[in-house]
Amino acid sequence: QVQVAESGGGLVHAGASLRLSCTISRGPYGFASEGWYRQAPGTPREFVAEILPDDTKNYGNSVKDRFVISRDRAKNTIYLQMNNLKPDDTAVYYCNAHSTIPSLQDYWGQGTQVTVSS
Repeated sequence: QVQVAESGGGLVHAGASLRLSCTISRGPYGFASEGWYRQAPGTPREFVAEILPDDTKNYGNSVKDRFVISRDRAKNTIYLQMNNLKPDDTAVYYCNAHSTIPSLQDYWGQGTQVTVSS
């Protein structure tokens, strides 16, 4: 059973930085992508960033140039370095592992709250 666990959220002022961590237990087939989504109250879940098996990184338009996703393979952990945070970044951040083998499956963490005050 794949397990996903985030940590690192908190309350910061605008302009500050924060790093989220996510440990993903390994399944037998690996993942097509690992990444982050976020959801603010009353809004749909939004794509933030992903890292692919070949280390290609993709970002949502609202965080491009401010957030950086990275991975430590030895620790089965991905990170989201968030810089120059804005109040609009306030949301619950969810870690995601997307599997396509043997079937389409998304694994989610419990979420971690990030609050940015102005």
